[in-house]
Amino acid sequence: MSETSTDTIDKRDASRLFRERLARLLLRSGLNRSQFAGTVGLDRSALSQLLSGETARLPRAETLIRIAATQSVSLDWLLGLSQDEGVSAEIRPALELEEAQDSRDDAALMQWHQDAAGTKIRYVPATIPDFLRTDAVIAFETRETKPPVAAQIDDARERLAYSRKPENDTEVCMPLQTLQALAEGNGPWAALNEPVRHAQIRQIAALTDDLYPGLRLFLFDARRTFSAPYTVFGPTRAAVYMGDMYLVLNAKDAIDALTRHFDQLIRAAVVRPHEAGAVIGSLIRS
Repeated sequence: MSETSTDTIDKRDASRLFRERLARLLLRSGLNRSQFAGTVGLDRSALSQLLSGETARLPRAETLIRIAATQSVSLDWLLGLSQDEGVSAEIRPALELEEAQDSRDDAALMQWHQDAAGTKIRYVPATIPDFLRTDAVIAFETRETKPPVAAQIDDARERLAYSRKPENDTEVCMPLQTLQALAEGNGPWAALNEPVRHAQIRQIAALTDDLYPGLRLFLFDARRTFSAPYTVFGPTRAAVYMGDMYLVLNAKDAIDALTRHFDQLIRAAVVRPHEAGAVIGSLIRS
């Protein structure tokens, strides 16, 4: 029987082909079952049932569409109706531009984090990681932006609360010089008084230790290594921050390329996660 012959594929054959291809996607993702289930909007038990072959029924249409979209494959391929994995534009465009009202309070950004729950987040911040900032620094950095500072403080607290959950798996790579400038009051921090700056350094040092290993902070030398700010949201989406918009990448090849770039930043790090808290704290104890 030909895999592409829709007339001869009965329900049992369709279920078998779907199960095989779902298992292939799980293996290719490198995630465990709980993590993979989170990316496609299922709980672990539902995913296990789909993979077990206990029933010949296919999942609901919205579940099939979500699996195809998040894994960047065509719906026809997932159902065994085609050999071509290529995803159609109707399911998911390879590249999007998303306007950012503010880099730290954006509905799309929050949704991307929710979609990636249970998977690894790789984050290169523009300045200080948003969920590590003190209220005073949030007020200083966002005093000219919308929405109000109070809303942005609430958002940062929600992100910090999520970072404390057992399923959190976040890696952050940023220049050591950003924190040195903050400690010394140079560059963008020149107008911020010393007590506020030093309180921010102490908070980053404390949270880096407190949240480890769910949060792993790598510091690289900006004189030798460069990176634009971006975030890789698990295996399905990446967003490059461009100031007033995000360049959103959905194609697997592009996401893989940014993931490899992030791995290069990790290899270039001069401060590793287990020592980050002590090194950061020492910036204001010299």
